[in-house]
Amino acid sequence: MTVQDIRSFNRFYTHLIGALDYGRHTYAPYTLTESRVLYELAHAPHVDAADLRTQLHLDAGYLSRILNKFEQDGLIERGPGEQDSRRRRIGLTAGGRSAAGLLEERARATVGALLATVPAADRPRLSDALRTVRTLLGDGRAPRPEDVVLRAPVPGDLGWIVQRNAALYTAEYGWNGDYEGLVARIVADFAADHDPRLERAWIAELDGRPVGCVLCVRDEAPATARLRLLLVEPDARGLGIGDLLVTAVTDFARAAGYRDLVLWTNDILTAARRIYQRHGFVLVAQQPHRSFGKDLVGQDWRLELRAAA
Repeated sequence: MTVQDIRSFNRFYTHLIGALDYGRHTYAPYTLTESRVLYELAHAPHVDAADLRTQLHLDAGYLSRILNKFEQDGLIERGPGEQDSRRRRIGLTAGGRSAAGLLEERARATVGALLATVPAADRPRLSDALRTVRTLLGDGRAPRPEDVVLRAPVPGDLGWIVQRNAALYTAEYGWNGDYEGLVARIVADFAADHDPRLERAWIAELDGRPVGCVLCVRDEAPATARLRLLLVEPDARGLGIGDLLVTAVTDFARAAGYRDLVLWTNDILTAARRIYQRHGFVLVAQQPHRSFGKDLVGQDWRLELRAAA
């Protein structure tokens, strides 16, 4: 391996991406840097200018001009930080989320077109090669919370939610196939008939692979949303992914106009219960039951999002 080998690969890949119109159509009407800022804001519910400067390695003045432009265009709104009022929290407006969603859709379509040229049998080899490059040329550090991004599901992700829930709960708690059937029904109902204005799913991604998920769906009770299927892969725990997913649900449910957010869990899921408690959920009922091949204690938790009129 020589310097020339890497430079040659860089020229090849730059030409390949340019041929796919990646830099012109995909990000229009924004610059590449502006699109990166929108991406970070779309995937991090709580962020400020200092965070963005660190994550994107941008000059403070340049970033300030981008944020001022976004604010003038109605893409972002700023407010006091939750932990430090001296730091300004930045969030996307509905228009900002729409713009970020369009850019994400274009980027996935462009990369999807590139991937379509690779035979299915060769894709695992390509994936391994890309992972090897990142490992060898990276700094060798352990994953950090800021490496995690939240995104909407893409084809295959809903099946992943079912498969990983079934496998993890069997491995960690010995639950039988009844639980997989329950998860499959929940996911199928969401896939077949959900209102994106009132219901949403999130995938937590780390190093290009899904490591967590959660759903927000309408509950039978009026003005009430339900949090469902919160999951974090064992090797990705400790990065705050559960908190990030629950925050995404609560922020979305509040913005959608729900009055309450509820969930059902079991008392043996202690790590999840601690997350819910940190976010202000209150235990309102519990009852023993026999499900998934085990004797369990089911629990109903509730978070008040806004006072009743």
